[in-house]
Amino acid sequence: MAEEKKLTVLQLLPALESGGVERGTLEVAQALVEHGHRALVISAGGRLVAPLVASGAEHFAWPIGEKKIKTLLLVGKLRKFLREQKVEIIHARSRVPAWIAWLAWRGMNPATRPYFVTTVHGMYGVNRYSRIMTQGERVIAVSDTVRDYILREYPDTPPWRIQVIHRGVDGQAYPRGWKPDPVWQQAFFAQFPHAVGKQLVTLPGRITRLKGHEDFIELIARLKRRGLPVHGLIVGGASSSKQRYLQKLRYRVRSMGQEADISFTGQRDDLKNILAISNLVLSLSTHPESFGRTTLEALRLGVPTAGYDHGGVGEILRTVYPAGLLPLGNLGAATQRISTLLQQPSPVPDEDFYPLRSMLSQTLDLYEQLARAPRRQGNQ
Repeated sequence: MAEEKKLTVLQLLPALESGGVERGTLEVAQALVEHGHRALVISAGGRLVAPLVASGAEHFAWPIGEKKIKTLLLVGKLRKFLREQKVEIIHARSRVPAWIAWLAWRGMNPATRPYFVTTVHGMYGVNRYSRIMTQGERVIAVSDTVRDYILREYPDTPPWRIQVIHRGVDGQAYPRGWKPDPVWQQAFFAQFPHAVGKQLVTLPGRITRLKGHEDFIELIARLKRRGLPVHGLIVGGASSSKQRYLQKLRYRVRSMGQEADISFTGQRDDLKNILAISNLVLSLSTHPESFGRTTLEALRLGVPTAGYDHGGVGEILRTVYPAGLLPLGNLGAATQRISTLLQQPSPVPDEDFYPLRSMLSQTLDLYEQLARAPRRQGNQ
């Protein structure tokens, strides 16, 4: 890569608060800087801006993810920005920013404009609004599941444009067998005393109907009836629009007499620690996930992990830990499989699966291949 010319790459996304898209943006920006490139990010800001800037990347605070008509006013501003900053690769990671980027890019000279890249991070509703994510000159799919979704739902997308680049996890950040220090553990169990001495079954993910919290509550009840000494941890925050659903979940736990068996931790910045002390981590999303980064993080720590056999989570488990595959829509069979994993856990393979460095090298290679390619108008 040292022989390649230095690039200016702009990534766009709504905000930099938390989540897999946000962390991936930060990781790619850091890798660009480490290889001598210039990394720019446009978002509304958030708590990940500080580490982004500390890595040597540049952040520009624009409300580019707002679903408002006035956001279209950013099209001309962005076109001017692309020219002034001499951006060579523009990489859109979300739908509203992608529309703004595409409209700005389309109005530029095809012989000199940047190359336009999109990443399909999720399996969005199929409509004209979402179609923009398939309009990049290169379209990154974060899993084979997502590639299949694109080809199935947007069959006019040329297959050669799509490149599968699986998300990755840094093995040094998630070393096998790692445990948080005793001080943290003492504080955690002081906050959640019902979890002390129990087998911890953890469901990470924001509070939303799609994440399978109701199935989780029922599974914990069934495991308790089998006499297993389990405690369920629901780890994730609820946005203002999901507060009513959170209250519904809390009411269900109370009405089933499970207040001593399930703890709601809320949003946490120490998810890695919670995963590491868990006996089993679950993914119960009723809608297929595009990848399943938390599933991968738990497995990299060596923690047994189980999830419904569909989407990106099913893809990861089939590759890494097939013992954790759960049949979708069959709580009885899922309970039996989870019970077995708790009583006779199958060891997680000690391998370097889905490494972060592979994701980063493939992404930078894609940028560099585009930058070397002769410019053409294409069919945008």
